Order: sequence, then C-alpha cells, then structure tokens
Amino acid sequence: MQINLLYNRMAKKKSAVTEPMLQEGNLQEIIIQSLIEKKGEDIICVNLKKINHVFFDYFIICTGNSKPHVETLCDYVREMTHRNIQTTPTFVEGVENAEWVLLDYFNVIVHIFQPEARTYYNLEKLWSDAEIQHY
Repeated sequence: MQINLLYNRMAKKKSAVTEPMLQEGNLQEIIIQSLIEKKGEDIICVNLKKINHVFFDYFIICTGNSKPHVETLCDYVREMTHRNIQTTPTFVEGVENAEWVLLDYFNVIVHIFQPEARTYYNLEKLWSDAEIQHY
C-alpha cells in the first residue's frame, strides 16, 4: 500500500513536470529562446510541415558574428535542450571551422552561420515557399 502511494505521488509529480515540456513546438521554442539569449542575429524559423517530400518539420536559421559566437550559440542550444527536455541532437556537423554549424534534432534542424556563409548558401531563398517566421 505504501509503495503504491509513493509510486502514484512520484508519477503525478513527474507527469506535472515533464508533460508540458514535451508538447509540440516546445523544442523550437527552447532553441529560439537559447539563440536569442546568446545574441544570435537574424533568427528565423522555417515551417516545412506543408512542403511535400521533406523529412523534417522545421529549419531554425541564425547568424553568429564570429567563430567564437557561432560556437557559443551551438553549445548553448545543446545545453538548454538537454537541460529542459533531456534531448540531444542526433547529429552535429561543422563545429571544427564554425562557418556553418548544423544541429539535427530529427524534426528540427538548426543552422548557425557566420554572415558570409549565410549569404552564400541563402537557405531562406531555397525554402521561400514555406512559412517563415522572423525573431
């Protein structure tokens, strides 16, 4: 009886804490807020849900003004997603030179660019048929 009571109490406490964190959209919100907190520039979220033959739901694109800034943005996004919703990217690329860092969270892809690389690749134009929200 005591074990069941303790288990029920723990389950209620756990669900009260974790359920709101796991709602749809929360990952994007945490990533965007993390980028804003570390002074990421020209942050956009590209909603790709309505685009056919795309394997992910969102692109989040941001500019860092230098290699250390891009590294800081990348590290902080990883830290905050792990801390808040216990998730880590399934794949990370570009950290070595930090001109274009990609964080793959399966349905959400985060692109953190230095200004020259962002201008050159111009992902916003490539996905211009999608809904784009600026932050």
